[in-house]
Amino acid sequence: MSNPSGKAIIFSAPSGSGKTTLVKHLLQHVPNLGFSISACTRDKRGRHEVHGRDYYFLSIEEFKKKIDEDAFVEWEEVYAGNFYGTLKEEIQRIWNQGKAVIFDVDVKGGLALKKYFGDKALAIFVKVPSLEVLAERLNDRGTESDESLSRRIYKAKFEMTFESQFDVSILNDDFERSAAETLQVVTQFLTNKP
Repeated sequence: MSNPSGKAIIFSAPSGSGKTTLVKHLLQHVPNLGFSISACTRDKRGRHEVHGRDYYFLSIEEFKKKIDEDAFVEWEEVYAGNFYGTLKEEIQRIWNQGKAVIFDVDVKGGLALKKYFGDKALAIFVKVPSLEVLAERLNDRGTESDESLSRRIYKAKFEMTFESQFDVSILNDDFERSAAETLQVVTQFLTNKP
């Protein structure tokens, strides 16, 4: 396989689509991928989330300072006072290891990354069979209030309108099939010379 350094794989989808599970599956099966850890200002969810592994947890002040320093490839205020972004140094860290960088980001972030990387990126949109299935998955997490659930569903409807702007769409209705399709698409992209 040619050196994947300099390439980027972008996974985007509405929250609850299963994109994170697909990304984790790829990381287990494709050794020359490095996961891009996003920076965010939200609180850790429970004890299982770790700074520097799941996210770089920053204060709003720290995040805004990095914006001023032009340290991000892309960033956005997803909800009021809730910032997420991709640090340039994080991408370089992964490329320095001779790996392709893989992103797990929301749709707006995914489109910003696709624009930034151009033809060095493969942008994948993960979709669910229906909004009902999405609501069920979010509910099953047990982390959503009624208000946050309805906000996520509303946002998901909007995000689904951007599917055509991605290079590939993967329907995540059956995990085994979705995982196999994802692995095939990503492996093919990484083995093609730029």
